[in-house]
Amino acid sequence: MRGHLEADGLSKHFAGLVAVDGLSLEVRPGEIVGLIGPNGAGKTTFFNCVTGLEPPTAGRVRLDGVDVTGWSPAARARHGLARTFQQVRLFRHLSVRENLLLGRHQHYGAGALQAALRTPRARAAERDAAARAEAVAERCNLASVLDAPVGELPYGTQRMVEVARALATEPAVLLLDEPAAGMDTTESAAFGELLRRVHDESWSVLLVEHDVPLVLSVCHRIYVLEFGRLIAAGTPAEIRGDERVRAAYFGASVG
Repeated sequence: MRGHLEADGLSKHFAGLVAVDGLSLEVRPGEIVGLIGPNGAGKTTFFNCVTGLEPPTAGRVRLDGVDVTGWSPAARARHGLARTFQQVRLFRHLSVRENLLLGRHQHYGAGALQAALRTPRARAAERDAAARAEAVAERCNLASVLDAPVGELPYGTQRMVEVARALATEPAVLLLDEPAAGMDTTESAAFGELLRRVHDESWSVLLVEHDVPLVLSVCHRIYVLEFGRLIAAGTPAEIRGDERVRAAYFGASVG
């Protein structure tokens, strides 16, 4: 089954700063796994090492049993690793439909010359891409805004467009970097509900998020970082009851 991500002893040093310190983490097929910790804990650096934007100082990354540590971000994406970023990175002047079609580019079944000549293969590839983009939009509650410019949509909807574009790549593992950042409580709850609804066992999720109620509500398991080191791992109930985690991150937000 697709969607098995493993980080084994992953470390990242920047001169004298240890941003990630020997972190081992596993996302099993079909899981939604959370990664939490305060600002500066090393969560985004870890994401960058996993997706190939930063080379790790030490450790290995495996996707579905294949060591991808030395692979480029593009090669990892073709193998099934997709991600979003803390800041929305959409083409704001393009429609939702066009942004989703861009997510389908690696599956486009025709070459540049065939597309230019409008060959039967190119036309079939275009129909397939359009149908799959519409299916993703329907699944993510975006069908009603498919032809709207992304820049004119509410922030929460833009966030879902970004997730939908990642889903259009047909990922094995989707890495979400603070998808609820900037959302109010209502928007965050709606996002969590939608994520639970669109997720299925054919793909896995690794979620970095500061919104603790969101993480507790959607994740099967949670890892907790402090200064680049793992301090706790377990189910939401186990993390909720961990005194060190409660004192460090949750405070009064979790009863």
